[in-house]
This record gives sequence, structure tokens and C-alpha cells, in this order.
Amino acid sequence: MTETQARSGRAAIVGRPNVGKSTLLNALLGQKLAIAAPKPGTTRSTLLGIFTEQKKNKPATQIAFVDTPGLHRPKNALGRALVEDAKAGFDGADVIVMVTDIGERGVNPETFLSGGDAEVLALVKACKAPAILVINKVDRAKNKATLLPLLEQALRVHPFAAVVPLSARGNDNVAALVSAIREHLHPGLTYDVDMLTDKPERFFAGELIREAVLNHTRQEVPHGVAVIIEKFEDAPKLYKVAATIVVSKNAHKGIVIGKGGALLKEIGIDARVAMEALFERKVFLELWVKVTENWTEDPHKVQALVRDAGKA
Repeated sequence: MTETQARSGRAAIVGRPNVGKSTLLNALLGQKLAIAAPKPGTTRSTLLGIFTEQKKNKPATQIAFVDTPGLHRPKNALGRALVEDAKAGFDGADVIVMVTDIGERGVNPETFLSGGDAEVLALVKACKAPAILVINKVDRAKNKATLLPLLEQALRVHPFAAVVPLSARGNDNVAALVSAIREHLHPGLTYDVDMLTDKPERFFAGELIREAVLNHTRQEVPHGVAVIIEKFEDAPKLYKVAATIVVSKNAHKGIVIGKGGALLKEIGIDARVAMEALFERKVFLELWVKVTENWTEDPHKVQALVRDAGKA
């Protein structure tokens, strides 16, 4: 019998850092919502992205995806806050989507889901919601037959409701994940079909500025970067945005600004172009840089610069 009932629910996307959770969210939504960079700690707050699919002669599917910070062993106040927020992402989920990936040199089936994955899996096992395992970055596997032992090993360590190999960056087999999640949703739609997220535009302005900084700076700088949106003004025909880039060390200020302000100019151009693409509107952007020494070690400053910004 063909199902005619619309279904909806909440799916938490969890995993260790740098497995492609945010890239997967963007692929599912069909547009860029979450920032993504090849550096740990890019995602700093849970982000709701609502996928709604309505096709002729098919019941509607709506999934509220919650992208979460990477789960890891924290080394400072910022790390502890990110882990707490990631764990909170499990709350109220109808489905847990645990994401792992194939490393640059492939994965040994005997050690698959060990290390950082094992710590994530322990949290998944403690959750009552059904879990689906996503094996991301399968485009790295030259021989797809090598994936079969990984699927078998996954089902040995946990009774996953499904195991879905895919490439989020290549948008390969992402639809199979949606189908697997749909099996665990409840009848009816939860959100308006036009709703994409619950975050305001000024939140994304800050995130896109931070992404531009991450993409232009050295490895040691991104961990101590935050962004404060000082002004987000809806002017005629454009948005006027003013923001302060916060770094944790005085030496990092010079790196972000660059010689003669050249790097800060490049960061501003990239961030503005990304905002205009997301907001579909012209943007006038002003940027400043300031130092707040070792803010990542101070829970109160982490609250102000990360958690409060995430609620903006």
C-alpha cells in the first residue's frame, strides 16, 4: 500500500570534528546555510535547518535538522561550551544522524568507529532515539567494494537503523539518507513549508565573516576568533553591516589585518559576497579587529562571544 501521509520530525546531526556535518546539512537543504571550513571547531552553535520536500504524487517530508558542534575532548572553556551544546542537540531528536568519514588514506574495517568516533557512539547508544550512521566522503574510495566491510563492522558495534554511505560535497546518495530518516518520523508537518531556519540574518552575517577569517588565516588563529555584529541595518536597497572581529592574542590581530590592511580587505570582500548570495541583497560591510586576551579560557567571555551570539 502506498503511503499518502505527510511526515515530519527532528534529526540531530552529530559526530567528531571535521567529518562534514555542516557540509551535509547544506547538501540536504540544497543551499548554503552552515559555514564550513577544513579546521576543527568551525561549528560553534547548534543550527536548525528545515528540509521540506513536496513532490507531485508523493507525501510531503519535513525534517528539522540540527547541526551540532563537533564532539571532542575539550581543552578550554570554549571547548567545554561546544561539547555541552553538541550534547544538548540530542534532546528531542526523533532520529540521531551520526556522521563519520573516510580518511585521506581510507579506513581499516577493524578500527572503524574507534577513537573519536567511539566517544560519539557512546552518546548515541545512551540515546533512546533510533540512529542512522552516515559514512561521508566516500568519493575518496577508489574501489566502492571496500565500503562493504565498513558497513558490516558498523552493524556489529551498534544496531543502526540504517547505514548510508554518501558524499555530502558531491551531493551523492544524500536522498537515500532522507528516505532512511523518513521511516522514523511522525505524521503531519511541524513547520510552515517556507520556513528554513529559526536564526535571524544578523547571526548568519557573523558566521559568514568568521568563515572568511577561517579561510584566510593560519592554523593557530581560527581557534581564537569570534565576531560581534555591532550594526545590522536594513537601509533602502541594501543591508549596512558593521562588525568587530575578536582575536585572543595581540599577534593574531596583525595577521588578520595583514600588511597595509590587505588581508582584512580580502576577508571583507569574501564575507560581503557570501552575505549577498545568502540574503539576495546588496551589503555594505565595515570591519574592525580587536584583541580580547585568552577569551577562550574564560567561561563568561565564551558565553558573551559564542553562546549569546548563537542566540542572536
